[in-house]
Amino acid sequence: MSTLTIGAARGGLELREFFRRKEAVVFTFALPAFILLLLGSVFSGDVPHLGVSMSQLLTGSMVGAGILSTSFITLGVGVATDREDGTLKRLRGTPMPAAAYFLGKLALVAVASLAEVVLLLAVGIGLYDVKLPTDAGHWLTFAWVFALGVVSCSLLGIAASGLAKSSRSAPAVMNLPFIGLQFISGVFISPITVLPAAMVGVASFFPLKWIAQGMRSVFLPDEAAALEMAGTWEHGTTALVLGAWCVVGLGLCLATFRWTHE
Repeated sequence: MSTLTIGAARGGLELREFFRRKEAVVFTFALPAFILLLLGSVFSGDVPHLGVSMSQLLTGSMVGAGILSTSFITLGVGVATDREDGTLKRLRGTPMPAAAYFLGKLALVAVASLAEVVLLLAVGIGLYDVKLPTDAGHWLTFAWVFALGVVSCSLLGIAASGLAKSSRSAPAVMNLPFIGLQFISGVFISPITVLPAAMVGVASFFPLKWIAQGMRSVFLPDEAAALEMAGTWEHGTTALVLGAWCVVGLGLCLATFRWTHE
């Protein structure tokens, strides 16, 4: 069997295990939608001079945050747990290629992220009349931002799992940067231009700012690009930064990943 075939089988196993943990499923899927529900109720009305609802603006940002949540946190905590309970040690002693394990994790994250986006959009459409794009160009942008976002954040989550000394400490280790990045990346505070430029400059080094900006370009009209720091959607820069984080994340995984606690 090829590594890809084994990885697909491993992905199926990861998905079955994940969906059996009901509390983890509810928290992972419900959190971004719940935050959109709160923010959409607090920030009602339209964005001045654009005729775009605040809920429409927040939806794009929350889709980006949801991708980070279901990739970075899920893998950071999941790999740390597999390391602590001996799963990684046992898998290393089998003929299964190591790459198949990581492909299985990526499959889990891809499906979970897509399901989270569907739930989030369902809340936005049902409660706040969020409009979906109707042309192929916007959905193509969604596809490549989604793919690069999932891969880059997943690799960073695997690398960051080594920072956790145990599965109990892993959620705290993963959630600290996750929460901080949401604030400085313009997820909770919209439009992002109200944030200090220095704060946004720091956020620009990390994937979330670019994922959220890319998703806003999908769900907002072109003239809403004026709400961004550069006044444009910066699709080229978004692809470059997220692609670079894919490479950096892979390098960090290769340099720091360990199968057992040392």
